[in-house]
Amino acid sequence: MNLGEKIRNLRKSKKMSIEQLSKISGLSMGLISQMERNITTPSVWSLWEVAKALDVRINYFFDEYDKSLPIVKKNSRKTITLPNSNVTYELLSPNLKKKIEFLLVKIEPGMCTSYEQISHEGEECGYVVKGTMKVKWGSKEYVLEEGDSIYLDSNVPHRYINVGEDTVISVWAMTPPSF
Repeated sequence: MNLGEKIRNLRKSKKMSIEQLSKISGLSMGLISQMERNITTPSVWSLWEVAKALDVRINYFFDEYDKSLPIVKKNSRKTITLPNSNVTYELLSPNLKKKIEFLLVKIEPGMCTSYEQISHEGEECGYVVKGTMKVKWGSKEYVLEEGDSIYLDSNVPHRYINVGEDTVISVWAMTPPSF
C-alpha cells in the first residue's frame, strides 16, 4: 500500500494544495508533505483528519474485497494495520459499501487505537472477547473485561487502550462504516 501516493493523488484530484489541506485538516504542511512522500507514517488520528478534509472515509486509502461475495472466510479477511502500530483491524463484513461495518480489533498489551481521541459520524457497539480494555469516551473512562460490551455515540471523541497483559481481542459493529 502506497499511502502517501493515495493521499497526494486524491488531494490533487480535488485541486487542493498542501496548504489548503493543512488548513482544513489542522495538520501542519510539513507533516502532510512527509506523509505524501512516505517519509512518515500518519497516526490513525492524522489519517482520520486527512480523510475528513478530503471528504472520504478512511477506507479509501485501503484496498477492498470482491464486493460480490456475501461471506468472509477467516483466512481471507482484509486486515488493516497502520505501519508502526500494534493494533490490527480485520474486516468481518464483506466490504465497506454497506450500512454497517463489522470489525475484529486486536490490541497488543500497553497499546491503544490512537494517541488522540477520535470522533466520527455514527454509532458503534463493541464486545470484548479476550483481555482487558479501557475505553476513553469524552471525559469518561470505562474498563471492559472479557464478555463485557459497550455502546457509543461515535460523535464523542474516543479511543481504546489495552490495560491488561494479554492481547485484547474485541468485535465491533459501526454504522455508518468509518473505515
